[in-house]
Amino acid sequence: QVQLVESGGGLVQAGGSLRLSCAASGRTFSSYGMGWFRQAPGKEREFVAGINRRSSSTVYADSVKGRFTISRDNAKNTVYLQMNSLKPEDTAVYYCAADQATLIYTTPSRWDYWGQGTQVTVSS
Repeated sequence: QVQLVESGGGLVQAGGSLRLSCAASGRTFSSYGMGWFRQAPGKEREFVAGINRRSSSTVYADSVKGRFTISRDNAKNTVYLQMNSLKPEDTAVYYCAADQATLIYTTPSRWDYWGQGTQVTVSS
């Protein structure tokens, strides 16, 4: 089992940047694929980015491709989401997720563990 705690959210102007972090408990972090999802008010939770266990594969939603970068540091049990060129439509609660599958799934129901979320608000 793994516990996830997100940090780094906040209020930023359009065009700005934020870096989200997700710290995982336990000694088996490197055995989990990691992902970031987001959920805006009144909308379903959607996939943002995912990274496999050894950082050899990453997947991004089309809406963030070229602006967001997911990375991980297995020595620090942490996964990051660097968000650049932020837009008002990026406003949402961002969640970190973990799963032991070898593939990166974009469907939230395929992920086993979730953090509590961190709010990101982008003003126009």
